[in-house]
Amino acid sequence: MLALPVDLAALLAPIAWSQQYWKATVAVALLTVGAFAVGGLYRARRHMSVLDELPSIYFRFLAATAAVAIVVAARHESFNYIDGFLRLAAVSAVLLLPARAFSRIAVLMARRRRWVEHSAIIVGGGPIAIELARLLRRYPQYGLRFAGFVDVPSTAHIGRESSPLVGHIEQLQQLVRYTECDVVIIADIDCPEDRLLRAVRAPGMENTDLWMVPRLREFPGTVGSPDHIGAIPVVPLRRANLSGPKWAVKRTSDVIFASVALFLLSPILLVCAVGTFFEGGKGIIFRQQRIGRYGEPFSLMKFRSMRPVDDTESQTNWNIGHDPRVGPFGKFMRRTSLDELPQLWNILRGDMTVVGPRPERPYFVDRFSVDYPEYAMRHRVPVGLTGLAQVSGLRGDTPISDRARFDNYYIENWSLWLDVKVVLRTVSEVFRGGGR
Repeated sequence: MLALPVDLAALLAPIAWSQQYWKATVAVALLTVGAFAVGGLYRARRHMSVLDELPSIYFRFLAATAAVAIVVAARHESFNYIDGFLRLAAVSAVLLLPARAFSRIAVLMARRRRWVEHSAIIVGGGPIAIELARLLRRYPQYGLRFAGFVDVPSTAHIGRESSPLVGHIEQLQQLVRYTECDVVIIADIDCPEDRLLRAVRAPGMENTDLWMVPRLREFPGTVGSPDHIGAIPVVPLRRANLSGPKWAVKRTSDVIFASVALFLLSPILLVCAVGTFFEGGKGIIFRQQRIGRYGEPFSLMKFRSMRPVDDTESQTNWNIGHDPRVGPFGKFMRRTSLDELPQLWNILRGDMTVVGPRPERPYFVDRFSVDYPEYAMRHRVPVGLTGLAQVSGLRGDTPISDRARFDNYYIENWSLWLDVKVVLRTVSEVFRGGGR
């Protein structure tokens, strides 16, 4: 929080010398700060060193300056004007280093005096976990207060050096709340992956930073400057960003997309409604209970492609793609996914989103959640009109375990650009007739 305003002050300081180039100077400052943010230069680090950050700082600053200089050269053909702007940019470059050093020294001082401190628990109890606990106890400059170990079956917490033991891996969500923990470090463990994933994906873990000691820690990655505690590398794990401004943008874009789509596709909706009526009679909209976010049921709408015998068949019949009761027009709608268009109204109501895991019926959700532990994790986010699993070919009679993996991958790597990619691939699938 301190580094950004200090960097901005250093980048804007040259305006005090000359107001002639203030627009270009502000543009450089904003581009540079944006590039720093994208490059992770405002992300909290345990090991703080200006020298480690120096190459990235000046590479991004020079790139921002070059971009603005190109615009300045296009608008002002005067060599003297461009020369004056570059001289002012050089002043910013000189000030940037002491500004960054000041912010880093201030943070280190606050950590050493324990003005800024976060509670941390370590999952594991082997030699690496014990060494991490020792380092956190001894060196407050890492900004972490060691709160205890979390037990896993592969380690025995019987020695004084592997205490205090605050609980077991299955209790991780409760332990985070009990210890008011901000950081969980996974170190030196040997437990089944599904067991660990269930613990770290629990709803109560959403606001907790998750770090991991890489198993092959002697072989550092080639990208970026690695973080470390003592000589032990720690890697921050990306968490699903399920709230905040970006998620608000997602909901806003959903409403805009659904409204525009309903308006533009109204002729197609009318054709589908008329075709469904002539092929199957009254009741052109088929409503079916599905499970949405947090396991809440809602009524999903589709164009009717066949009429089930009763509600039980509707809720428990897995696939009707080859059912003889599906008429030619119904098959066409299913193949082109046009039968899904009424779900645009579900999106407007807030039951669904444009991109997300596809919703399933309660009967199958209960069944799949027992057979595949990862399946229930799909309901951390709103269900979608289309999803990454569907555009990756996982529709109809395809492995449920694969669908769950793709859906959880989407959740944990979600971004607005990923949504755009899924929508573009969905349009391609519709035109190829790649439906069920």
